[in-house]
Amino acid sequence: MPIELWTARMERPLTNRETEAMLALIPAERRERLLRLQKPEKRREPLCAYFLLRHALWEQYHWKGIPPMAYSSLGKPYFPDFPTVHFNLSHTAGAVLVGLSDEPVGVDIEHIRPVSQRTMRRLADVATERAFFKSWVRREARAKRAGTGIGVMLESETPLQHGEHFYFIETFPGYVAGVATRGSERPGSVRKYELDGMM
Repeated sequence: MPIELWTARMERPLTNRETEAMLALIPAERRERLLRLQKPEKRREPLCAYFLLRHALWEQYHWKGIPPMAYSSLGKPYFPDFPTVHFNLSHTAGAVLVGLSDEPVGVDIEHIRPVSQRTMRRLADVATERAFFKSWVRREARAKRAGTGIGVMLESETPLQHGEHFYFIETFPGYVAGVATRGSERPGSVRKYELDGMM
């Protein structure tokens, strides 16, 4: 199956009622982790990412919830009871992205924001924020697909390997997003939501 993608933009804070409703629908381990965050406003994007994953699993497989998750040695989540269902999620200030596939998949979305010239040159050898975040998204999606961990992203970007594919995808103005796969099919269309449309 092609990679299926869902993205949502959050242009306002969550209400207490929305937060409680979303927390009740995500796995207990994720809920406990989010509740440990010191600043409640830091919960919005990761909470919405898991809520969108739940929605995606319903749309794609008619699952009523997120099944139990396990984590690889480098922290990549997976569903041990459903080894042919692969997922990945990403969040940044104001937006989230979820990918589902029958092959390992990596997704990333980044809000374009100020970055020092020194950082842009050192990490990506580019001169604009958009170019920097395009490089970052490509690296992060590839690392997440492979499950190699964040350390790889700080190294020089390497060419795509045989059978590896990367695609930029259109989400919202001011954001860069992409998906990495080893599958031969291009990603399907991106389902886009606003926060009010998710609830």
